[in-house]
This record gives sequence, C-alpha cells and structure tokens, in this order.
Amino acid sequence: MSINQLIKKVSNCNLCEEHLPLGPKPIFRIHPNAKILIVGQAPGTKVHETGIPWNDESGKRLREWMGLDSKDFYNSEKVAIMPMGFCYPGKGKSGDLPPRPECANLWHKKMLHHMKEIKLIILIGKYALQYYLGERIYTNLTEAVRNYQKFLPEYFPIVHPSPINKLWIKKNPWFEESIVPELKKRIHQIL
Repeated sequence: MSINQLIKKVSNCNLCEEHLPLGPKPIFRIHPNAKILIVGQAPGTKVHETGIPWNDESGKRLREWMGLDSKDFYNSEKVAIMPMGFCYPGKGKSGDLPPRPECANLWHKKMLHHMKEIKLIILIGKYALQYYLGERIYTNLTEAVRNYQKFLPEYFPIVHPSPINKLWIKKNPWFEESIVPELKKRIHQIL
C-alpha cells in the first residue's frame, strides 16, 4: 500500500466509532521525508474541532519546548505527528479518556514503514512511553524522562505539555532547565 493510500485509509477509519462521543475524525500528519516524529496521546476537543494537531495550549508549549515556530512544526516534511489515538476519545472524571488502543495497534507500524527518514521519535506522555518503551520505561514516567539519554538516539521521552501538568513541571524544574534545552539541541541538529 502506498503512503497516499494509507493516508486515505486512516483518514476514513471508523473502527471504534461506537466509542467516540464526537464521532471519528482521525488527526495525524505523516510524510516520507519527515525527520522527527511526535507520538502524543489523542486529540482534545479543540483539535477535533479544527482538525489541526496540537492546535491548543499543549501544542503552544510543545512548540516552545521543541524550539520550533508553527511554520516548521506544521511542515510534515520535517515533523510528522502520529498520536496513540487518532480521534478524540471523550471526557473522563479527571480530563480526557485514554487514547483508544485500536489506532496504535492497527496503524503505527504501517505508517512508520513509510517514514524511513525519521531520526528522532518524541514520546509524549505515559501511553506513548508504555507502548514504545515497554519494559524499559523505568518505574514511572518521571524516571523515564529524567533518564531520557538511555533511549537515544531513537526515542526522546517527555512529559505531556498539557496545562494540567503545571504542577509536575513546577515540582520537577530540572525538566525545563536541562531536558528541554537538550531536546531543542537535538531537534535543531536534525532539522
């Protein structure tokens, strides 16, 4: 299957439609020339409405952490975006529900097959870390992020840039002091 056929197929996916309160609307960006891949969680309501990935406060902070302006961030020949769940999963008690598990299992390997130029995969949040790092995740997300060097050069794990994580960021100042500059440096070396 060509990358264009795959994009069309994923864009029309309705596999878990019955579980999606706003209906299926897969949001992702892939390109065979992409150098960096962002694997996040799942789109929120604002992203679902606009169809633009990371088009919210989380995305603004992520672009700051990456040291990229919107032009480079949304250039799919540079940065691909492939969440764990491609559609908005719905609201839970303390925020959005976890990403639907069907997407990563069904689509990630097929998409990665077409992106052979990827030099760095940025894993954002616990679902991406658990899926891609499995047993190597350490005891928790904080320890995996703190020990990001162990996963290089392929993966760079980071905490989710959501405003909900303000307290985590405040409790862990080392993240923005030492990890974010390393992330920016690697991204700029690649791009």
